[in-house]
Amino acid sequence: MLLLSCYELGHQPLGLALPLAFLANAGIEARGIDLALDPLDEDAVRGADFVGISVPMHTALRTALELLPRLRALNPRAHLSFYGLYATLNAEFLLSSGASSVLSCELEEELVSLARGAAPGSTSPILRRLRFPQPARKDLPSLDRYARLELGDGTSRKVGAVETTRGCLHLCRHCPIPPVYQGRFFVIPRETVLNDVRQLVDAGAGHIDFADPDFLNGPGHGLALARAIHSEFPPLTFNFTAKIEHLVKHRRILGELADLGCLFVVSAVESLSDRVLRELDKGHDRDAVLEAHRALREAGISLRPTFVPFTPWTTREDYEDLFHWIATEGLVGHVDAVQLTLRLLIPPGSLLLGNESLKPVLGELDPHALTYRWTHPDPEMDRLQRAAAGVVEEGLAGGRSNHAIFHDLAGLARKRPGAIEEVVATGVSPPRLTEAWFC
Repeated sequence: MLLLSCYELGHQPLGLALPLAFLANAGIEARGIDLALDPLDEDAVRGADFVGISVPMHTALRTALELLPRLRALNPRAHLSFYGLYATLNAEFLLSSGASSVLSCELEEELVSLARGAAPGSTSPILRRLRFPQPARKDLPSLDRYARLELGDGTSRKVGAVETTRGCLHLCRHCPIPPVYQGRFFVIPRETVLNDVRQLVDAGAGHIDFADPDFLNGPGHGLALARAIHSEFPPLTFNFTAKIEHLVKHRRILGELADLGCLFVVSAVESLSDRVLRELDKGHDRDAVLEAHRALREAGISLRPTFVPFTPWTTREDYEDLFHWIATEGLVGHVDAVQLTLRLLIPPGSLLLGNESLKPVLGELDPHALTYRWTHPDPEMDRLQRAAAGVVEEGLAGGRSNHAIFHDLAGLARKRPGAIEEVVATGVSPPRLTEAWFC
């Protein structure tokens, strides 16, 4: 068996570590290759009876689709299985393009069955509890080849990514998780997570990135793990991802999480427009964003907000307002510039497809781009998005700082003349991972 990971946010891929552990426990020999770091081993492909391709995110599947013809040419007889969140969303297209099977959600036991020669079953998400082994990491690339934690004082640390839960309770319309997990989430046992953290610390990790879709889906589970990890490894720091509404609801535990080593929280703010947030069914409004930011700041935790600034409902005023808020809250250093260029993706099966207000601007599915096309009612907004993406691409290629790119983008965003002045936070720069978060 050969397992391939195309991209997983710059960390050691869980899409290899967990399947490899399940396969090893079943006595099946398997090898994993992270193609984000290493070239494809063509001899390994030719010799494989089964090739599994991990596609947990949009970027990974786009890369995998470019690879698919090459895999088929190298080994026409191999079973090619696409597994991960984006496999089921795009099952019809993948199967018509040469895939032998698609798997998603709690998929590892089914992957083992396929490896043993079972016939492919349904393409539906697998929603049953698993018994999780310790992820198999010893043959994966070392942590020093992946994204690092940068602390504003000029130091950095190796990062290990772990999951404490999979899936999500919530049904945000634009998110790829709800059509697949259908409002369910599954807890990974505490001892499994602790053992994984132990092996990551042994491998040199000084910081843990909790890669759950939402660490606070199970706040008691998450807090108990943070306490146990801190008790065993007091210097270890961490970050997690959580919804705005959860940060507000559970603000009473944020101070303790900071004491236990939490440096920052990633949260999908998406927009400050209440209209856009209602259309996305995000579960929060503008006031909740402000409240969550205050709660984190009071706890001593940095907010790293993510955005989808270009949607069919976004106005030019909304876009300008976003820059004003980021600047006045001193968050320029907390927002990767690419976040201010992102355009709403509508994958097959998206809950947005049932949104009546989307239908007038919705086009056809582009299966190669893995999204439905849409046009903004105001053509100027589509032009603005393309211009913003160009500014970031040129800025990064030219080595410009995040602050400089932000102010270039702010110039595009303004309808009225006048500078957007930043309230510069005192002290060191905020902690960040060297790989920007996006899907």
